[in-house]
Amino acid sequence: MADQPREGELPTFVRVLFPPVAIAPAGLLLTHCVRTLARRQPNLFDRLGEWRSARYLVAPSDLAFAFIVVPDGEKSIVHVVGKNSPGSVDVAITGPLLTLLGLLDGTLDGDALFFHRIISISGRTEAILALRNTIEDAELRPADFFGLHGIVARLADAGILNGLSVVRWLIAGRAHATGKL
Repeated sequence: MADQPREGELPTFVRVLFPPVAIAPAGLLLTHCVRTLARRQPNLFDRLGEWRSARYLVAPSDLAFAFIVVPDGEKSIVHVVGKNSPGSVDVAITGPLLTLLGLLDGTLDGDALFFHRIISISGRTEAILALRNTIEDAELRPADFFGLHGIVARLADAGILNGLSVVRWLIAGRAHATGKL
C-alpha cells in the first residue's frame, strides 16, 4: 500500500497533524532555541569550525517539509521549507523524524543507521562529520534546547525522552504486527 510508512516512520494519521503551513512558525521557535543554546554553550558551535556557516538540510522522510539549519552560533537560523524545494545546501540528511531526533539526543547510532540505509546522507562529507562529532561530544538533552535547569530540566528530559521511547515502541510494534520489519 502506498500510504504504509517505511520502517521507523510516523503513521499516516500522525503525519497529517503536521501540515507544512501549520509548522512554518516552528522555524522561528527553533532558531530561538538554537541561538539560546549558542549563548549558553558557544564552544559547541566553535567545534564546527568552518562548517558552522554550512547549510544542513534535515528532511524527515515521513513529513512533507524539511528544515534548513545554519548552526552559526548566535547567528544560527532554522528555516522550514518544502521538501521538494530546499534550494542549495551543503549536506542533506534524510530519515524518519523519530530516527533523526534519536541522532540528536544520542539514543541512536548514526553510523549504524546509515549503513543499514535507514538514513541517507549526501553532500560535503567534512561538514557532516563535523556536525556528527559536535553532536556526539555535546551529549545534548531536550532541556538544553529550551534553556531549562534543575528539577524542571530533569522532568522535561524524562518526559520527552520517555515519550519518544513510547512512540518508537508503538511504531516498532505496529511494524512487527504488519510484517514490515
